[in-house]
Amino acid sequence: MKNLQANLSDYKVHILLALMTGFCMLLSVLRVYLSGSFYFLFLVWNLFLAAVPFIITSLISFKSKSRVQLFKIIGVSIVWLLFFPNAPYILTDLFHLRLITDFPKWFDLILIISYAWTGLLFGFLSLLKIEALYRCYLSNIKIEIFSSLILFVASFGIYLGRYLRWNSWDILNNPEGLLYDITNRIVNPFEHPRTWGMTLLFGVLLNMVYWTIKLLRKDKQSQSVTREEYFII
Repeated sequence: MKNLQANLSDYKVHILLALMTGFCMLLSVLRVYLSGSFYFLFLVWNLFLAAVPFIITSLISFKSKSRVQLFKIIGVSIVWLLFFPNAPYILTDLFHLRLITDFPKWFDLILIISYAWTGLLFGFLSLLKIEALYRCYLSNIKIEIFSSLILFVASFGIYLGRYLRWNSWDILNNPEGLLYDITNRIVNPFEHPRTWGMTLLFGVLLNMVYWTIKLLRKDKQSQSVTREEYFII
């Protein structure tokens, strides 16, 4: 019964994400049609990158019907982490609202927020799946600490992408340059106040949103259990 409920829940989540992605695409097409400008089409690519960590965790969850070996989970986690910052990264695309155009700002605001929220959901749902993979090996408190730290790491990755223009593929294209920028900011933190200011504050924001979603999810699950117990009685 629990497996059936979990499958139905996953099915609903995939439907929701598909609908939200479709809505984002519709807004992009509408903006191109009304404005004649292709400027904001980069959001489509950003949303694809945001979906990659969700695709990675969905594939491993789908294939594994039993307990996954720890070294495989760690390997998946490393690949997943390379792409995970792309999910919340779309929030920083709100900076593009500074662009002076004749097109209504309210439409562009709805456009970017729609993409950003869909990207966040892709990322947060993939993080929940990563938590589920580690649950056989770590206690709940360790998993919660792990997730919080991951969100701060993602915030650091967002800074690298937004201001230093690094992306996930540069780990292969230019690993030396990427490693230098990372280690330089770790070894000399006081020389890069903007890096750590954004990393810390953005990390706090992501944690606030993520743990709000988790609390609401747990509350819904507890209500469902209560209803089942009521009917059993």
